[in-house]
Amino acid sequence: MKIGLLLTTAYNKLVDVNRPENGFLQLREVMMTFMRMVRAYMRGDYRDISRKSMLIGVAVLLYLVTPLDIIPDFIPVFGLMDDISLMAWFVDAFSKEITKYREWEVQTSYENIGRF
Repeated sequence: MKIGLLLTTAYNKLVDVNRPENGFLQLREVMMTFMRMVRAYMRGDYRDISRKSMLIGVAVLLYLVTPLDIIPDFIPVFGLMDDISLMAWFVDAFSKEITKYREWEVQTSYENIGRF
């Protein structure tokens, strides 16, 4: 019972329940945006984020995609708890950075359209 409540709470922190997309699509969108931000940062196009924040974000992303976990995923329920908790923290901590980057992307695309 308590585990179900914990999972529901984490899920609600991860996604916007008022959006029509399901939670997995929302998380995918956040992660894809973050990866675009990392690429833009590496190219030098986007620098409106601290180096420390970028390193922490990349470390979280690497932790999520590597097969090594603090709690192995094959352990029922608890195996995914560390990943879910980390994702909830990431979405909360980086929501302003993600929003700022998305605004920069839109502004940059409008500026590029005007150059043609």
